[in-house]
Amino acid sequence: MNPYHIFKYVPLSVMQIVARFVAWVIIFLPNTSVVRTIKINMKLISHNLPKPLTQDGFNQDTLVRDIVRHQALSSVESVKSWAMPPEWSIAQIREVYNKQILLEGLASPNGMLAIVPHLGTWEMMNAWLNQFGAPTIMYKPVKGDITNEFVFQGRSRLNATLVPTDGSGVKAVFKTLKQGGFSLILPDHVPDPSGGEIVPFFGVETLTSTLASKLASKTKCALVGLSCIRRDDGRGFDIHCYQLDNPALYDRDAATAAHALNQAMEAMINDNFSHYMWGYRRFKHLPIINNPYCADETELNNFIKANQLTNNDSLKRLQ
Repeated sequence: MNPYHIFKYVPLSVMQIVARFVAWVIIFLPNTSVVRTIKINMKLISHNLPKPLTQDGFNQDTLVRDIVRHQALSSVESVKSWAMPPEWSIAQIREVYNKQILLEGLASPNGMLAIVPHLGTWEMMNAWLNQFGAPTIMYKPVKGDITNEFVFQGRSRLNATLVPTDGSGVKAVFKTLKQGGFSLILPDHVPDPSGGEIVPFFGVETLTSTLASKLASKTKCALVGLSCIRRDDGRGFDIHCYQLDNPALYDRDAATAAHALNQAMEAMINDNFSHYMWGYRRFKHLPIINNPYCADETELNNFIKANQLTNNDSLKRLQ
């Protein structure tokens, strides 16, 4: 038996307590990779933080603590969802906001592509979403044979057809959409340079995947944003559905469409900002500075100042 299956017998509440303790330890070790990454990300997008976060005595250290805590909780909740049968995950969903948007997307004759950023505990939502059909989902093996076997088994219990993250997988998703089916994509990962465009994300020009945009342009499928957010009382999760109908999302120009998709994701993330996985090195391919996570502090600060000046000039031209 895979050793990870022990989590089937550990209550989620206990796993969450452990996650909060681990997060507390991580926060008091400011040189850990995840804390450093979060702080660099916050520096990079400091001029584009949601206004509610920057008002009423905003404290960036508090924001970093919240992000670390949510990321730790999402990690153990994902593990629990993989260990349990789909019915258990479905039972954790309490409210679904704007569900009609999802139902209309699923009814599209051109198929539906769910846009699922690394926001909240998206793994908990998979079983719930699979109630509406048998989606085709691309799967990239995780590191470690034992871990990969556990994750793959967990996802294989759903109705989804798992396909590789290569050309054959893209063709399978394309075929599913052309047949009126649905798929989902996490579009905010860092792609290979050949699979992306340099466009703004939270005001930072960075390498961005174009896969979702190209699928939308070619199939004219419905696009629906989805997130799964832990309730404030810790008792279950709420699903939020977003209508993504900006015509630019379907533009044939890959950069235009990718920029529009980034803007759509920004709006989703701003609703639950600290639940986003800011511990991910989303900006590791930037023009000029390239990888800010490897830059020294002076070089990073100079880049941020220059980027902010550029953004301010752009805003003045638009006014």
